[in-house]
Amino acid sequence: MDPIIELQNVNAGYDNQTVLADVNLKIYKQDFLGIVGPNGGGKTTLVKVLLKQIKPTKGSITFYKGEDKTEKLNIGYLPQYNLIDKKFPISVYEVILSGLDQKKLWGRRYTPQDHEQVKNIISKIELEGLENKTIGELSGGQLQRALLGRAIVSDPEVVILDEPNTYVDKRFEKKLYNILAEINYRCSIIIISHELESLIDHSKNIAYVDHSLTYHNGPDRTYDWIRNYFE
Repeated sequence: MDPIIELQNVNAGYDNQTVLADVNLKIYKQDFLGIVGPNGGGKTTLVKVLLKQIKPTKGSITFYKGEDKTEKLNIGYLPQYNLIDKKFPISVYEVILSGLDQKKLWGRRYTPQDHEQVKNIISKIELEGLENKTIGELSGGQLQRALLGRAIVSDPEVVILDEPNTYVDKRFEKKLYNILAEINYRCSIIIISHELESLIDHSKNIAYVDHSLTYHNGPDRTYDWIRNYFE
């Protein structure tokens, strides 16, 4: 199977300090990759490399459409909860609608189809009746759902979710993974989480990141393997 994203011998970091060293990783179409590792081990740095928010200091990252290289992919992103400015005066509806910006030509108005897509997503993530609430009025779980809606509204080719379980109750956590399973047939999913059992139950492959990267696929991803790394 051809990759949709490929990292080759990547080093990355900040202020002349290397956080990730010699990382090799292939993410495939319809992949469901779980990323685990200790705090400070480089998981968020890896996400920034995948989003091309930072450039590798060594090595390369390549995007593909089919067998052809491409400069850009449609990537939906749910950031860590603590990175969100909850005082910013934006409504739930506007948050989700903004997820369509990268597909919209600059200066073009949103279409009726765009608004219909947002309404469908609001229903899917169970935020009906909260559309006009500002994000500062939401509970932690409701905000996470709004950010999930923003990440998936554009039918992206890749969805990256950084700790999406934060503040989400167990009932919606189950629905979260049902939604991800539903969209996984048409997009690749990358999820960073400390909820190890959920990752092992739902992911197809696991990457352990602690400044370097260890990859395990399919049957190799077991509870004993994960616990061994964390011990």
